[in-house]
Amino acid sequence: MANENDAANDDMTPAMRLMVLQSKHRGLDQKINELQLQPYHNQLLIQRLKKEKLRLRDAIERTKDEMIPDLNA
Repeated sequence: MANENDAANDDMTPAMRLMVLQSKHRGLDQKINELQLQPYHNQLLIQRLKKEKLRLRDAIERTKDEMIPDLNA
């Protein structure tokens, strides 16, 4: 599945992409924590944010893998 930001990320180095993804991941973590502190939190929204956070974590891992040279080559 293609990401809508792929075209914008073409000029970014893997290290730059990694920093952006990690920043977004931290931002989602903060937002989730804030929502969970509210007495009547929106559980559906929290669930969606957690899924997005997992998607970002996977993208972070893929980006890290791209940065590590393939030793079997």
